Amino acid sequence: MNILFICSRNQWRSPTAEAIFKNHPTYKARSAGTESSARIKVSQKLLDWADIIFVMEKKHKQRLEEKFSVDSEMVILEIPDEYKFMDPELIDSLNIALSPHLNL
Repeated sequence: MNILFICSRNQWRSPTAEAIFKNHPTYKARSAGTESSARIKVSQKLLDWADIIFVMEKKHKQRLEEKFSVDSEMVILEIPDEYKFMDPELIDSLNIALSPHLNL
């Protein structure tokens, strides 16, 4: 299953989520950002690749719906932009938010 994580700048939250799944046997993960300054910018190709899209905040879902054609399921994780890359609290928040949706 292909999972895509979206945040604003693809700097802290979505790359952390992607890293958690780097060697997972069931899931292939990628990440991107919605801002023009994002490290990796979200594209229609990435969205089409994804079976499920996890966005960190409601605004990310809104931006995707405004700019792209999104056929995959989108889930809002409600994880605020207050962490650094691989922050243990961020990892805990991601695991809690993802557990109802993925077999972790």
